[in-house]
Amino acid sequence: MFSRIEGRLIEREGERVMLDVGGLGYEIFVPPCVAEKLPTEPGASVRLEIYSVLSLEQKSGRFSYYGFSNAVERSFFEALLGVSSIGPRSAVRAFSVPMNRIAAAIERGDHTFLKTLPGIGQQKARDIVAKLQGKVARFLLIQEAPEPTTKRMPDFADEALAVLLQLEYRRAEAEQMLRDVLEARPEIADAERLLAAIYERRSVPAADTL
Repeated sequence: MFSRIEGRLIEREGERVMLDVGGLGYEIFVPPCVAEKLPTEPGASVRLEIYSVLSLEQKSGRFSYYGFSNAVERSFFEALLGVSSIGPRSAVRAFSVPMNRIAAAIERGDHTFLKTLPGIGQQKARDIVAKLQGKVARFLLIQEAPEPTTKRMPDFADEALAVLLQLEYRRAEAEQMLRDVLEARPEIADAERLLAAIYERRSVPAADTL
């Protein structure tokens, strides 16, 4: 089976993500701490590391897919599956906070913290510690990603962005043009002047090179 997937977002509902990959729709379950980092806009590009599970039902089988931000998160998920009382759906729900915090709780035998994770009661918390304590230290080294520091553009920039998209500029290019002008011309306070400044900037011929 494949271990990575990249496609366009069809929809995201809770921890369930639907991706379009070459015209095929894939349903992928992601932990809450991964879901909150994914885009919500349909058509956005999404890339996930995949863990596949084959469920046998009578004479047929069905694959379920679980997605993660990186291979290290997937390895931690696999470690949780090593606990006999934890199945894939339980593990993905429990993965509701960053991996290093769960690993730290396991290493110190903190049943109280583990019981705060969705679907983890007293017995499962004991099972996790009994099976994994002393075996997840490497996951403690993974630091939580810092909060993005990109400054939000003013509301009138959204109006200017809509115009640029109608003119068939790519979103990333349009957003960068808006940020560049707003940084250089902080006195601009409406969409019309913002678009005029972008036009002026793009109309200036590049300096001749010798």
